[in-house]
Amino acid sequence: MKILMLGWELPPHNSGGLGVACLNMARALSREGVSIDFVLPYEAEYPDIKFMHILAATHLDPIYRYGGGAYESLRLLEKIIPNQGQDNLISIRDVQKSYCQFVEKYLEKHKPQLVHAHDWLTFEAGIIAKKNYDTPFVAHVHATEFDRAGMHSGNPIIHEIEYEGLTLADKIIAVSEATKRIIHEKYNIPLAKIDVIYNSLDENYQNFNYHFTEQTYEYLLKQKSYGCTIVSTVGRFTVQKGLHNLMEAAALAISKNPKLIFVFAGDGEERNELIEQAADLGISKNVIFTGFIRGKRLRDIYAVSDIFVMSSISEPFGLTALEAAHHGDALILTKQSGVSEVIWSAMTYDYWDERKLADEIVSISENPALRESLQQNVSHEYNKISWNDVAKKCIKVYNKTIKRKRK
Repeated sequence: MKILMLGWELPPHNSGGLGVACLNMARALSREGVSIDFVLPYEAEYPDIKFMHILAATHLDPIYRYGGGAYESLRLLEKIIPNQGQDNLISIRDVQKSYCQFVEKYLEKHKPQLVHAHDWLTFEAGIIAKKNYDTPFVAHVHATEFDRAGMHSGNPIIHEIEYEGLTLADKIIAVSEATKRIIHEKYNIPLAKIDVIYNSLDENYQNFNYHFTEQTYEYLLKQKSYGCTIVSTVGRFTVQKGLHNLMEAAALAISKNPKLIFVFAGDGEERNELIEQAADLGISKNVIFTGFIRGKRLRDIYAVSDIFVMSSISEPFGLTALEAAHHGDALILTKQSGVSEVIWSAMTYDYWDERKLADEIVSISENPALRESLQQNVSHEYNKISWNDVAKKCIKVYNKTIKRKRK
């Protein structure tokens, strides 16, 4: 089977879980015999990726591929690159226009059996494939604009693109039942059109020979030797992630157990607000901001942590929870996260219930038996999900979509 896959990022040039999911999915699909041409909006070398053909829609450097527009939708029309003789590539919308033009030229010469487009950034190109070339179009939703806006209104341009893409797609893949409900309720898409396929843990986490480096977070290890419990969260500092609620819960928890250290790993537009909030709450000495980290330094955060909190207001899936579980963290997840649908050995709470979150953090920190039970049980659950299963389910969707298109 020959497919055209439309994505916006791949590791190491990624800013979130979307690129990680696309990479693992494509690798697993190739093992099942699927031939993939993968289109990116930037130009970069990927010498280690042999299982698919990567195409660059523009000559942009990866640093300019999204300019924040992928996750900070208010910046959709802002200038994101300096004038480098490419005057038409100014904003994220301009990059998308060039991306669509590239896909259209590709389809003039190539005839894939299906187009698989990931999230709103590539939906317009998927629509072109269906309308102009009668190519079956599968839309894969990793997050909606409602998720990114913390279930507020968000950007109307993106809503329009999502609505048109989801309406015209022959089939939709959602990463969780929660995402499926949002697509149905917010965009009035029939439930029968949407299949749920959960993500899995990055294969590199399971295959890479990882060793914890004590020197990276020596201060945290010292605090643990004094009896402190390390609570971490990882992600973009955006309204979607519910970090202000987490900070309020941290203050409540610290008032009950002063030996709690909270690590906020990541960066984003709310960074300064969160630093000020920690100061206003009087807990700055118990809160550490690492800035944006990836690779081994990120894995070391998971390894040094005792508890991992996903505080998202709306999280379609949440790969970081699986990463933390792999490193032995006890998990606390919002009920609004898709990963809570497949991980049952975790404590859960509603994102706004700061008091309950604080109580759960304190309970785990003061009860070693409870912490150990949560850590052990979750390992059995995340290992049941594999990218090979994801690939097989995707291929079933492909075959049904192609067959229906032929009728």
